[in-house]
Amino acid sequence: MNPKLRSILFWIHLVCGLVVGLVVAVMSFTGAAIAFESQIVDWADRDARHAAPPAEGAARLTLEQMIAKVKEAKPAVPPSGVTVSSEPDSMVTVALGRGAAVYVHPYTGEVREQGARGWRSFFHTMEELHRWLAASGDSRAVGKAVTGVANLAFLFLGLTGIFLWWPRKWNPRALRPILWFRPGLKGKARDFNWHNVIGFWALPVLVVLTASGAVISYKWASNLVFTLTGNEPPAAQGPTASAPVAVPTPAPGTQPQPLDAQFAAVMKQSNAWEAITLRLATPQGAGGPGGRPEGAPRGEGGPRGEGRAEGRGGPKGPQASVFTVREQERWPLFATNTVSLDPYTAQSLKTETYADFNSGRKLRTWLRFLHTGEALGWMGQLIAALASFGAVFLVYTGYALSWRRFVPRRKTQPVAPESPVAPPAESKTNAA
Repeated sequence: MNPKLRSILFWIHLVCGLVVGLVVAVMSFTGAAIAFESQIVDWADRDARHAAPPAEGAARLTLEQMIAKVKEAKPAVPPSGVTVSSEPDSMVTVALGRGAAVYVHPYTGEVREQGARGWRSFFHTMEELHRWLAASGDSRAVGKAVTGVANLAFLFLGLTGIFLWWPRKWNPRALRPILWFRPGLKGKARDFNWHNVIGFWALPVLVVLTASGAVISYKWASNLVFTLTGNEPPAAQGPTASAPVAVPTPAPGTQPQPLDAQFAAVMKQSNAWEAITLRLATPQGAGGPGGRPEGAPRGEGGPRGEGRAEGRGGPKGPQASVFTVREQERWPLFATNTVSLDPYTAQSLKTETYADFNSGRKLRTWLRFLHTGEALGWMGQLIAALASFGAVFLVYTGYALSWRRFVPRRKTQPVAPESPVAPPAESKTNAA
């Protein structure tokens, strides 16, 4: 690389890092902290989800009865979703609003709060910091704008960093200090070594994390994914936005089928289903479904999810019952099926699977779950967590190197030892 161009690129890289470094550090640390949120919460919440065996001869309550129990216990927030798990000893989950849910015993009607409160509170705080620096109210939009810009700047730092890292000569002596950690180093040499090594090995992952973060944050970036794949961008941002399904107008006085009958129709057409979630119609302004389906990756509802388009400005008149089905054998790991039923006949109106997506929507969905690592299972989450944690050290070493550049340490001048004083001449004479 031309030395002058390299110098210009270096100073842009340095100034950009100094400006956004603290925000990047917060986002990186919190990203690593919430990498295994799903697994930790599910493990800590296992007892609360467990339904004690029913008494002999006890009849299972209908879903309408379970929802009625929730309304009695939580009258302030309308139910927004119901999730049924294939595990026989599992409670039924009823989502409340956008961020809460309760468990209902399918035989006794006991309404139980979700467990793992400490873990849930911790992850909620980390998510708030990660997405909008824990801002609230009107300041949340500002916080989101700051994290969005910092994310784009971090992508720029990663791309420019590879050019600055590029060795002038490709030989073992030149590559050794920038490819692996060297023990025994201190000060500037240690920070330089760490910055280069961590940056090199984490760069591919960090580019994916920041690029996918931009797609999640900005509609123009999301639309770009569809444009580059030759597809028309959807009206709503998000990987799962789809047009509402029209429902034939029923005869006057026709009542919807019971929820159990609708769930049974969905189960019948699903292969080895793991969890099925129904989004319930909510009053205007009450918000969409809150809790995510049991075992579903983050992003399909819940605190880290993206807003869905369903129900916003949809057609007037009868609404389809929209079910999200998660099957046991699936690929990709985040794939779900969306089944729309006629609530009056329990007949399937439309079934949409991952295979039905166009290339733009497939790539958009992959990017959503690559951002958290969940697209590749626990191994992907671990890789994303390690790269995010490494980014914290990139910020630290970057600031440390900049500090030494702009505030050099003063070298103390060694004091010369005093020379011995020769004895007076007369003393020698006297001694003689």
